Amino acid sequence: MLKQSLKNLLATWLAGLLVVLPLALTLALLAWLVNLLAKLLGPATLLGQLFAVLGEPLTNNALLAYWLGTLLLIAAVYCLGFAVQRGLKAPLNKLINAVLGRIPVISKLYGLAERFVALVDKQEGAADISAMSPVWCFFGGKGAAALALLPNPKPIVIDGRDYYAVLIPTAPIPVGGGLLYVPTDWVKPADMGIDAFTSIYLSMGINPPQLPAQTDRAKTTSVDS
Repeated sequence: MLKQSLKNLLATWLAGLLVVLPLALTLALLAWLVNLLAKLLGPATLLGQLFAVLGEPLTNNALLAYWLGTLLLIAAVYCLGFAVQRGLKAPLNKLINAVLGRIPVISKLYGLAERFVALVDKQEGAADISAMSPVWCFFGGKGAAALALLPNPKPIVIDGRDYYAVLIPTAPIPVGGGLLYVPTDWVKPADMGIDAFTSIYLSMGINPPQLPAQTDRAKTTSVDS
């Protein structure tokens, strides 16, 4: 009798845990992201000190100067975006390229950053990341599976064999990753949109991919019930 009561108590507690666990994991992920931003942009960092310098003319308080400088920088970026929307993008790019293009190392870094921004900017047309197709890569043909992006459905021939170029992002920040060329018979389409693809990587796998077989099983269970 006591053993059965303990089992019931444990089952009830586990049921509550399963409800709370997704929320707890989500809050933990948000805390990790906030901590990462604090390490990159906090008052003690190099960028944070730059923000503080911008706010120092307005106050003698170091922390308040940091936040005022941050707000001033945000406002400046907004004004720059407003100018770009009014047709000043081409002249500004021309001016920046003319200045930075004369500095060998910096010009290379700026060119790389500019190409990356063009990749994720939907207004750049062919380089739109949303136009890429999510795919499954089965290494070895039947081995480990990786969720990747197919930027170009046209294969290339390497040593007499057809290969696809695929991008495999990193989690939970999917803007990085690796570019691999894999045999075409290792690549299968993934039945999902780019939003679902991004959600899986941002959640570090907590949000599982909804495979067609899983979806059909869920529908069958719902109909039977």
